[in-house]
Amino acid sequence: MDILITGGGGMIGRKLVERLAREGTLNGEKIDRVTLQDVVEPTVPPDAPFAVETRTTDLSDPGEADNLVSGHPQVIYHLAAVVSGEAETDFDKGYRVNLTGTWNLLEAVRRAGNVPRLVFTSSIAVYGAPFPEPIPDDFFHQPLTSYGAQKACCELLLSDYTRKGFVDGIGIRLPTICIRPGKPNKAASGFFSGIMREPLAGIEAVCPVDDTVRHWVASPRAAAGFLVHAAGLDGEEVGPRRNLNMPGHCVSIREMLDSLRRVAGDKVADRVRFEPDPFISRIVAGWPQNFDPQKSVELGFTTDPDFDSIIRVHIEDELGGRIAD
Repeated sequence: MDILITGGGGMIGRKLVERLAREGTLNGEKIDRVTLQDVVEPTVPPDAPFAVETRTTDLSDPGEADNLVSGHPQVIYHLAAVVSGEAETDFDKGYRVNLTGTWNLLEAVRRAGNVPRLVFTSSIAVYGAPFPEPIPDDFFHQPLTSYGAQKACCELLLSDYTRKGFVDGIGIRLPTICIRPGKPNKAASGFFSGIMREPLAGIEAVCPVDDTVRHWVASPRAAAGFLVHAAGLDGEEVGPRRNLNMPGHCVSIREMLDSLRRVAGDKVADRVRFEPDPFISRIVAGWPQNFDPQKSVELGFTTDPDFDSIIRVHIEDELGGRIAD
């Protein structure tokens, strides 16, 4: 099996390829080759049991998508995107990368003609307030950010190209991934990870929203599991609605900090301070908070047991089991 991962240099791409390298298979089928594409040089996992090619390119450049699919990969993971905060502040870049890049990829696949399974990472940002409690699978799209609008457009394209038989698409609407390792990025949701990651590393962190703010979250480990499971789904079982809400947990900032206190202690939890940021607060106010992801659960997607477990995953996977004093 040949696999293409766009955005393979990002955090979720790294988590996915690390899992594929550990297992050597995708849903029981041996992997022969993985191509990692990103605008930054992707990291090749050591001792991967398959060939790995990296391409440092921009998917929105003319002809690049055709180059990427010329080898007819059986599975394509389309993770490449400009994140929410940057897409909001740089309108042109957001549409060029998130919409034009996706359309370029779908058109390249159509020209190649081999109908791969294409797993697209969408976002809960396709929804906009006011919301029911919880949000059901059939709630309509009304994004309140450019990022959400771009993802919603891509979902429609994915569905139509699948309906026409050009691609076998599955879109997964990811919760906010928490706790993201590494340095902060330009995502408006980045503080959800920062107020956990930094204190666990011995650094003070700032929370820009009120502690009553709730959000829908899942761990990086769970996200990699979503991607693996999506690649093996039976399209007939999924049906014509190919974009799915992923399972997660609805937690408030206060509940997150309570979990941090339980898992890591008072000294760590006390490293978080509150400084309101009107720009971030305005974006977050339009985001969904709680879901009933009935369809994805029926299809076998699973997530973390609770938020305490999400913190423990980060300590285990990123900190070698050690919390900073």
